[in-house]
Amino acid sequence: MNTNRRTTSIPLHRPLLLAALLLTLPLAATAQSAPASGSTPSMDMSSMPGMDHGSMPGMTMPATASGTRKPATKASVNKAKKKHVPAPPKPSPSDMGDMKGMDHSTMPGMDYSTMPGMDHGSMSGMPASGQPAVPPASSSDMSGMDHGAMPKAEQGGMAGMGAMSGMTMGPMQGGSAPPNARSADYSDGVGYGSMKGMDMADNAPLGMLLIDRLEAFHGPDANGQSWEAQGWYGNDSNKLWIRTEGERSRGKLQDGDLEAFWNHAVATYWSTQLGARHDFGEGPQRNWAAFGVQGLAPYWFGLEATGYVGASGRTAARLRADYELLFTQRLILQPELEANLYGKDDPERRIGSGLSDVQFGLRLRYEIRRQFAPYIGVNWVRRIGTTADYARQDGQPVLDRQVAVGVRMWF
Repeated sequence: MNTNRRTTSIPLHRPLLLAALLLTLPLAATAQSAPASGSTPSMDMSSMPGMDHGSMPGMTMPATASGTRKPATKASVNKAKKKHVPAPPKPSPSDMGDMKGMDHSTMPGMDYSTMPGMDHGSMSGMPASGQPAVPPASSSDMSGMDHGAMPKAEQGGMAGMGAMSGMTMGPMQGGSAPPNARSADYSDGVGYGSMKGMDMADNAPLGMLLIDRLEAFHGPDANGQSWEAQGWYGNDSNKLWIRTEGERSRGKLQDGDLEAFWNHAVATYWSTQLGARHDFGEGPQRNWAAFGVQGLAPYWFGLEATGYVGASGRTAARLRADYELLFTQRLILQPELEANLYGKDDPERRIGSGLSDVQFGLRLRYEIRRQFAPYIGVNWVRRIGTTADYARQDGQPVLDRQVAVGVRMWF
C-alpha cells in the first residue's frame, strides 16, 4: 500500500512546481528593469511650467520610455537561471550640474520667473533676469578684448576679486603726493656739506720738509758737499713752497740759490708757481722774479719748469726731471736730469748765455724707514758754451765726474 501511494503522488507535485515557476518569471523581469537603489530618482520635467528641454539647441536628452511600460516578456527557465549583472546607472534628466557651459538664457521657451526658489544670478556665467546673455569667457575668447572699456574698479582689482560686492579695487599707485612728502631737491633737509662728526679733514693745512740730497762727493779735481731740499705748507689748493740747492768746494761756497713760491693747484697732479729767487755764492748776489709749473707727468715722471726775470734785462730758465725706479719696496734707483739756461752773459758769476750746463745723476737708495734712506750715486756735470770757457780760464774741468754718498730724509 505504501509503495503505490508514493508512486501516485509524484505526478501530482510536478505540475504544481512548474506553475509556480512560471508565475515568478514576470516578477524577476520587473526587478531587472528597475533602476539601481543608489541612483537619483527621476525628475518629472513636465512639472516645470514654461521649460521645454526638447527645444534646447545642442542638448540631447536621454531616451525615455513611453507612457505605458511594456510588460516583461516571458523568458525561458534557462535565461532566468543566468547570473544577473546590474547595468550602470543612467544619468538622470534632473542632474543639471554636469551640463558645463550651459547658458539658460539661450533656451527658447524657458521662463525664469516660473522656477520658484531657483537663483540663476548665482550661477557662474549666467546673467541675472532681465540682463543680456553673456557667454562664459575663456582664454581663447579674450582676443580683441578692450581693457580700457572696463570699469576702473575691475581693472585695478585682482583676478577674481571684481565679484566682491561693495569692494572697490582702485589703482595701488598713482595720483599726486602730498605737498610735504618730499623736498624739491630730494635732499630731505640734509645739506650737501660734510656731516657733523664725520669730517675727514682732507683739506686741512699740512707741511713737509724733504731733504732730497745731503751728500759728500769726490771728483778728480776737488771734493765737496752739496745739498738740495724743498718744503711746503698749506692745503690741497694753495701752499707756500720753498726750494734750495747749492754746492760747497775748496773750502768755500761756490754756488747756491733759495726760491719761495705761492703754489696753486690747477689740475690733478699739476700746479703753478709764482714767487722769487735769490742767488748767493761767488760773485755778486742776484734776485729774480720766478714763475713756473710743476707736477707729475704720465708714467710717474716728476717735471719742473721755471722761468726767471732779473734786473738789467737778465733772464733765465731751469728744467728738471726725475723718476723713481723701484727694484723692491725699499731699494730704489732715482735718475735726475737738470738743465740751466741764461739770456745774457754774467762774467761776474762766471755764467755764459744760452745753455749753460747740464747735470745728470744716478742715486741708489735703501729706505730703512720711509723717512730715512742712505744712498750712493754718481753725478756728471757738463759745462757748455761760454760757461765752459769760464771754467777753463779758472782751471776747472768742463766735464766733472763725481761719486757721492749721502742721505735722503723727510719730516
